[in-house]
Amino acid sequence: MNERLEAYRLLIADVFELAGRSRETSEQIARSLGQTAARWHVMSVVSEDALNVPTIARRLGLTRQSVQRIVNDLTDAGLVSLQPNPDHERSSLVALTEQGKHVMEELFRQSEASRTALLDRTGLSPDDLHDARRVVRQLLAAFDEEGGDDPAR
Repeated sequence: MNERLEAYRLLIADVFELAGRSRETSEQIARSLGQTAARWHVMSVVSEDALNVPTIARRLGLTRQSVQRIVNDLTDAGLVSLQPNPDHERSSLVALTEQGKHVMEELFRQSEASRTALLDRTGLSPDDLHDARRVVRQLLAAFDEEGGDDPAR
């Protein structure tokens, strides 16, 4: 078997497991603030830049329809707002409101102790984490170049 391909498959399995475990703890924290992990994830994705629903869905690995439902809920709650998209008239950009920014800050504050303890147990440095992110981002960029299909699975 191709060693590089096997390493890729194991990495993807580990990333899914890590995401699942992180989502479980995120759900508990979010619930304490009347939120869900899904809402938190959408707000987190738009915390740096306003994005349209298809882009949010792609970043989270979700369907556009499920993200649209979450965005509608967040809009109704006053946590995000829809802004005109200069690149696409019918695909508004989703951005955090001031209230949404405050909720995100509180979610991050409440998760800080448990995430710090987790990272302390690993002994990983910031450079280690940046290297891991760089690898994941390189793989994502390669998918974008290819058109998005994953022939390895």
